[in-house]
Amino acid sequence: MSDESRPDVDLTNSQRAAIEALMQREEPIRPPLWMRREATIDYEIERAHAEEDLEDFWAEKARAVEWFETWDRVVDFDPPDHRWFSGGTLNATVSCIDRHVHSDRRNKAAIIWIGESGEERTYTYNRLYREVNRFGNALKSLGVATGDRVVLYMPLVPEGIIAMLACARIGAIHSVVYAGMGTQALKTRIEDAGAKVVVCSDFTYRRGKPVPLKPTVDEAVRDLYAVEHVIVHRRGSRPGDERVEFESEREHDFYDIQEPRAVHCEPVPVDAEHPLFILYTSGTTGRPKGVVHATGGYMVGTTYLSRAFYQIRDRDIYWSTSDIGWIVGHSFIVYGPLSIGATVLCREGVPDYPSPDVTWELCERFGVNIMFTAPTAVRMWMSHGGEVPSKFDLSKLRLVACAGEPLNPEAHRWAQQFLVSQADGFVVDNWWQTEIAGPVLGTLPSFEARPGKVGRPMPGVEAEVVDPDGNPVEPGQGGLLVIRRPIPYMLRTVWNDPERYAEYWSSADGCYAAGDVAFRDRDGYIGVLGRADDVINVAGHRIGTADVESSLLRHPAVAESAVVGLPDEVKGERIVVFLVVKPGIEVGSGLRGSLRDHVREDLGPIATPSEITLRNSLPKTRSGKIMRRLLKAEAMGEDPGDTSTLAD
Repeated sequence: MSDESRPDVDLTNSQRAAIEALMQREEPIRPPLWMRREATIDYEIERAHAEEDLEDFWAEKARAVEWFETWDRVVDFDPPDHRWFSGGTLNATVSCIDRHVHSDRRNKAAIIWIGESGEERTYTYNRLYREVNRFGNALKSLGVATGDRVVLYMPLVPEGIIAMLACARIGAIHSVVYAGMGTQALKTRIEDAGAKVVVCSDFTYRRGKPVPLKPTVDEAVRDLYAVEHVIVHRRGSRPGDERVEFESEREHDFYDIQEPRAVHCEPVPVDAEHPLFILYTSGTTGRPKGVVHATGGYMVGTTYLSRAFYQIRDRDIYWSTSDIGWIVGHSFIVYGPLSIGATVLCREGVPDYPSPDVTWELCERFGVNIMFTAPTAVRMWMSHGGEVPSKFDLSKLRLVACAGEPLNPEAHRWAQQFLVSQADGFVVDNWWQTEIAGPVLGTLPSFEARPGKVGRPMPGVEAEVVDPDGNPVEPGQGGLLVIRRPIPYMLRTVWNDPERYAEYWSSADGCYAAGDVAFRDRDGYIGVLGRADDVINVAGHRIGTADVESSLLRHPAVAESAVVGLPDEVKGERIVVFLVVKPGIEVGSGLRGSLRDHVREDLGPIATPSEITLRNSLPKTRSGKIMRRLLKAEAMGEDPGDTSTLAD
């Protein structure tokens, strides 16, 4: 970067160094010729189509989805509001299940599920159809109607996927809460959604140990009188098993309520803009944001991108290592791949338990063609060494896609060498977020990969790197990642909070502000460096610093708290806490343990602090705002920068 150049946003020293390093021309990774020839789309043709006639472009993609009534207009945009496929009606499950049941895919495996305990189950499209319909009828028998909200607190089990699709079948709005969230996090989400029903599993597994979930639900709903029913999936129970007696009249067994129900449930036609689901993501205020995705645009986007970016074909065995509690699980475990008619491999548990071999054993056994995973997982596999995957036949694994956090060049090149080389395959990066339910930036097989840079904008996406005024920055300068125009698979609002939704469009000259710091090179490849706001990305999981700070302040020993994210070689970032305790509190290892236990119980294991530092005071501005930037610089041994606003 020249002396005259200056970053247009407040970059950290590490971000500046990263940009300088990544702007140096390194050897790109070129895709194999066979993959370029077999690519499902021609990127240049698709982009040209979108630039020439954006509405016709998306209308063409929409025809890959099943509709009851076709749309009158493709898009209406009145910033910040946008509506897609107005006048159209559909039901997501018709694209994901019905059309396959009425084709030669009827008896094809839709889902192959592997439990951490070793249990295996296969669901053909016909079996999935019957299970979804039966549970949809069970929900209707409990009074669940179109527009009602149903919260799911379940691990990656088939019953969780069935419950999601059953909600969509009857027009109910599901909201999946990751089964690692704690009591307070779950309660906040149930309350904000106004959920009528909660569906949960009795326990999950975590590295071989059963972890109870039902007590968390019991505590969360205790005072939530709007919750009329709690449906409990008892792990290990099956249809016809002995009935169980629950203590609360609100509670029902997952299979008992289905026993008398028919295996056909008529799909409810919903408007294209009808919410398919609410998915909560951490914000900067301590209160999670309920991101709302609309049925029509979401199905169009995930169906198109399953084919166009992830190259999924109906004959493929596809595996995402994510969880249904996150947007990746919604889009590319459930709705996108099932719409394509692929076979989806699902495995409960972490990808190196009970041994580092487990992932590659399954890839070999099932002949996995495409894997979608997180950079954290790649770095973890790296730590075990390349000889582990090399022991297995991975000759069918042609594509590995990474998203959720920045993919560092070392991990990218390692994955290219050890994961896809047997198939002469390709590793691709992609960037998107809970608010945008599919790739916005990425590397398609039709062009080269540049490790450390995500790639180029997807067809139909106008993405740029800009300064705070919305002006494009020069190559090699850091800026804010924005999207100039809405896309169908983008959020429509924040549940119960349209003002928070409007904030996404309130900066950078009316563009959608993604909240990430980015840069672009001279050829238009974009690198994403991480969040510009107070959100920490731990192993691909967004955690708001305000959430953790608020939880700590609920501990009786804490007077003040500040939370920052620091770089971590495996997780990407780790949570570091700075605290001032109340007078008279005994300081020792017991206090730190109590604080960690408190956050874990409140927010779940993913939010547990890695480090806790006790201080006499926290640095503040003259107006009383805690200077987290200074604390972070101090912890990293960096220059704290301008401290002129620091209180004496």
